[in-house]
Amino acid sequence: MKRVLDIVVVLLLGLILIAPLLLLALLVCLTSKGPALYWSDRVGKDNQGFKMPKFRTMQVGTPQVATHLLTDPAVYLTPVGCYLRSKSLDELPQFWSILKGDMSFVGPRPALFNQFDLIDLRQKNGVHELVPGLTGWAQVNGRDELSICDKVALDIDYMKRRSLYFDLKIIWMTCIKVWRSDNILH
Repeated sequence: MKRVLDIVVVLLLGLILIAPLLLLALLVCLTSKGPALYWSDRVGKDNQGFKMPKFRTMQVGTPQVATHLLTDPAVYLTPVGCYLRSKSLDELPQFWSILKGDMSFVGPRPALFNQFDLIDLRQKNGVHELVPGLTGWAQVNGRDELSICDKVALDIDYMKRRSLYFDLKIIWMTCIKVWRSDNILH
């Protein structure tokens, strides 16, 4: 049921947002060198790797690590990168990953391929069996400000409480957080 809803919703949103998505892609290309999309190596369900698209918010050649691990992330941002991140617009190309089945709308955020501590802790707690999400319980409860242990604890809580109602609550909370630009590292 969740997979069917993911497909229907992503197709509807894709039709509605096609013009804004193309405009954002053009804006990225016009304000910095390189492609509009950045394909990030991520770890998904059952620790399977996949390529996750995002609008590129960092300069080409930025180290492939979590933003909070960069000494000065602002140095790497593109001219529109801060705005795209503050409104989570850089995440919209992940509709493609949802359509492909690599992701869902709600679930634990997919780990970067080199976040071994996060991957290992999720594996030990069974979280790796979930399809990762565009948003999740950890995102609405701290996002970039959470430690790895806190993220996994929230992922475990999500795993235990999964339901359509809980997913809708998380989506609603995500909309509020994005509107306010809460808990986002620039």
